Amino acid sequence: MAPDEARSGVAPIIATEVGASAGRCRDVPWPTGTWRLLLRAAVRDVAELLHELELEPASCGIEPDSASEFPLRVPRGFVAKMRRGDPMDPLLLQVLPRLAERVAVSGFLTDPLAELHAAPVPGVLHKYRGRVLLVATGACAVHCRYCFRRHYPYAEASVSRDLDAALQYLRRDASIREVILSGGDPLMLSDEALGALLRELDGVPHLERLRLHTRVPVVLPERLDDGLIATLDRSRLRKVVVLHANHAGELDATLGAALAPLRERGVNLLNQSVLLAGVNDDADALCDLSEGLFGLGVLPYYLHLLDPVAGAAHFTVPVDRARALADDLRERLPGYLVPRLVVEVPGRASKLPVDLREGDV
Repeated sequence: MAPDEARSGVAPIIATEVGASAGRCRDVPWPTGTWRLLLRAAVRDVAELLHELELEPASCGIEPDSASEFPLRVPRGFVAKMRRGDPMDPLLLQVLPRLAERVAVSGFLTDPLAELHAAPVPGVLHKYRGRVLLVATGACAVHCRYCFRRHYPYAEASVSRDLDAALQYLRRDASIREVILSGGDPLMLSDEALGALLRELDGVPHLERLRLHTRVPVVLPERLDDGLIATLDRSRLRKVVVLHANHAGELDATLGAALAPLRERGVNLLNQSVLLAGVNDDADALCDLSEGLFGLGVLPYYLHLLDPVAGAAHFTVPVDRARALADDLRERLPGYLVPRLVVEVPGRASKLPVDLREGDV
């Protein structure tokens, strides 16, 4: 999401050591460090991406933006899942900078969830009872165009700014049982940096659970190598990994194989999606996603209404349409495969189920 952050003092624990990716099936575990080489090879040029997909910019029909301030980054393995010659491919639409992002729309803000007001110390977001989110890094393996933190000031507002203050905050509040690592993407941390952070969290006696919110396994499955698995194994905390996949086209056997070591260790695997116009605002697409996730041992968790972040208004799905899709899913799927349709409202004590919310969203 953001440029790699400078490190100082205790902050090296959360260094962002980033590189680039291209997914490939393997019958044996990926060598530790493969993901860095692949990440360095990520596509960062709009013209190159369109060339790879056999698309001509002039006839693309979606007005790509080669000069976006929020630059393109997409691993080649994720590009390989896109349909050649199709400018409306749902995976492409999630990552391609478009001129529509430059259109200012009322109500779409740079801090749509008022997160900077929920930070008692830099990089600590304490919005909900019993759990705290740490903004561990500003780096991501892929730049999603609908990202609600695309304008987030990572250099000033991540835990690298003052990790000691973040840890002291956790230690002082015995009501906090769960810590959520987010970003950016926490799996962009090196094994060394992530392991050092987990050791600090293990030392907070009242913490019981560790939740990792990550899109990395979906776009860069090679990151789930033996080194990372060993790093997670060493933590005493009970683990939940929340993936982020929006479309069944993002799922494949390579992802399933990468997740297998987590499943074998009893890690709870969930998925959250964002409802996006042109990507997954279709009952068939959402059913396919839920079924595909379950086939990989992952349970659908949340289906979010789009957070109103500046630059993403063109992804908006009307609330009535969202509710109709949720109704359709309940009719077609067993309850455990129906993600909860929710919206996040600044200042509220939890995410709100859209079906139960009064008034317009």
